[in-house]
Amino acid sequence: MKSTVMATALALLATPALMTSAVAAPVEYDLDTTHTQLIFHYNHLGFSTGFGMFSGFGGTIEFDAEDPAASSVEVTIPADTLVTGIDERTAHFLTGDFFGAEENDLITFTSTSIEVTGDETALITGDLTLNGITNEVVLDAALNQVGEHPMEGKPWAGFDATTTILRSDYDMGMFAPYVSDEVEIEISIEAMQAE
Repeated sequence: MKSTVMATALALLATPALMTSAVAAPVEYDLDTTHTQLIFHYNHLGFSTGFGMFSGFGGTIEFDAEDPAASSVEVTIPADTLVTGIDERTAHFLTGDFFGAEENDLITFTSTSIEVTGDETALITGDLTLNGITNEVVLDAALNQVGEHPMEGKPWAGFDATTTILRSDYDMGMFAPYVSDEVEIEISIEAMQAE
């Protein structure tokens, strides 16, 4: 039971509904936008590692504790929440050379399946749309903690996940291979039961 519930939580990108009792129908959950971030990093000419971060995620999770396969999640990230620490670089990254934020203002992820790899780990497969292009990605995810939020008084959960993508798969390959085509992504999410 523990493995099934935790795996479902991972499949749903940190569903906070990991409750010990089953529910008859899917229950809706929301991502905590103030405690959810995505950090990416890449190699710059072999000399350094460049970093960027997105925040302000939105997302709706439909969690079915009795039938995890019937659960679903949709997550959106506003492209213009990008921060690199250097204004000129951030502005360039948001242009059509990279994220194309003027035409493609949202980055989205929709989970499609899960492979349980341990009591608190799983591989989550889903569709990532970036710069208007959709490709399948696999997140290597781990559940951090599940329980009642000490200040909110409702079910809450958090997890971390990692994946690697190629910029060129999303028509963002400028300066590759000198600036690495491969980009490593780290995600940390908190989520709460919806009102």
